[in-house]
Amino acid sequence: MLGLSIRWSLVDAPDGVEDELASYVAGTSHARFTGMSGLRFKTWRVRRGEWFEGTYVFATDEARASFEEEFRAGAADVPGSRMVGSPPVLIEAFDVVAIAEGWEGFEAAARY
Repeated sequence: MLGLSIRWSLVDAPDGVEDELASYVAGTSHARFTGMSGLRFKTWRVRRGEWFEGTYVFATDEARASFEEEFRAGAADVPGSRMVGSPPVLIEAFDVVAIAEGWEGFEAAARY
């Protein structure tokens, strides 16, 4: 499987941006990626005051390459960049070695 990480720095971002980002994910972004063709799953991660990240796992090289190309072309104008006040500091493709599902199972949700 094929991954892509997109990370924004929150070091100089406005106060409270983490909550604004979480609300955006719950209200808009989660629905956009749920059921997206070529995408196996996406997670959104945050370390308050440090960074916000979208981590994607795609089914094919073509799906990842297409998404990455489109994202890079408009990275400065995506909602995350507007909320944070700057474009991503990292756009990095990677290979997924393995995934294990624990006893508690996988729980998809728009917000935890």
